[in-house]
Amino acid sequence: MTKHITAPELAGVADWFKSSHSGAGNNCVEVANLSATHQAVAVRDSKDPNGPALLLTAEGFAGLVAFARTSTV
Repeated sequence: MTKHITAPELAGVADWFKSSHSGAGNNCVEVANLSATHQAVAVRDSKDPNGPALLLTAEGFAGLVAFARTSTV
């Protein structure tokens, strides 16, 4: 399952956080655990907190993280 949703639609539901590896830069993604409400993990661009959010299954998010760790792109 992958679904696009706007971050404001998740207001009051999502507690967003950045990775501890993001440093002080602005080029980050933020993540919210929505397992209690949407059975999903939400991802959004930290520079556009009112923009779109991508909902992934836990397995899909794990795959994304695994790819990011090994990607040279």
